[in-house]
Amino acid sequence: MMSEIIKGFKAYFGAYEIISRLKLWKYFAIPMILSLLVAICIGSISYALSDTIGNYIAGFWVWEFGKSTVETISTVFGGLLILTLGFITFKHIILALSAPFMGPISKKIEDDFRGVVSQVKTTSSSGLLRRGIKISSRNLFRELLLSIPILLLGFIPVIGLFSAILLFLMQAYFAGFGNMDYTLERYFSYQKSILFVKKNRGVAIGNGLVFMLFLLIPFIGVILVLPFSVTAATIATVKLMNED
Repeated sequence: MMSEIIKGFKAYFGAYEIISRLKLWKYFAIPMILSLLVAICIGSISYALSDTIGNYIAGFWVWEFGKSTVETISTVFGGLLILTLGFITFKHIILALSAPFMGPISKKIEDDFRGVVSQVKTTSSSGLLRRGIKISSRNLFRELLLSIPILLLGFIPVIGLFSAILLFLMQAYFAGFGNMDYTLERYFSYQKSILFVKKNRGVAIGNGLVFMLFLLIPFIGVILVLPFSVTAATIATVKLMNED
């Protein structure tokens, strides 16, 4: 598993050179703008709701004793919940909306890597969008289902540290999943793509780890995350398919 994670991570090393050499920055322009706009919208909503959710949770404690402690814990939990949901929502919305642009870009990168123009049938923009929405909806549901209990475990001493790491790795996996599918959609059906990523989950995690770290960089992170992560995912995925 660790060797696969390193593979997904190392694929980023040549990403900037590939993007610049193939003059892909202009093709990434619309996804980069979309990424920034979605991040601003979700960030604004998350900030507005964090206190509201904290107060709502604290409202279930009807007794006076320990009320201030409960309010503090509720505010912290509400903030963590909103932050987690914000990351998850942003990730899947932008991965879905960017699919019509990322599919053709991924193919350009793959053709350059292989040294030949692939004759595989290309999917229409509407088809790429439908596929992106389908994959992102599936992953969003599963990630939300797993995130809530992991967040609750975070309040248990000692276990809380491991739950934070587990939450970050899980988010990384689903981010890498979406990035890899921009390449996989040209070769595999929806179900076979899921099986392929499960088989190579370490590479997906490695790609997604850098994706998540990009999002922690204020402003510039949400702009640059897609060009670098999709380029790295394409190279890593093509290498995996060559090995298979």
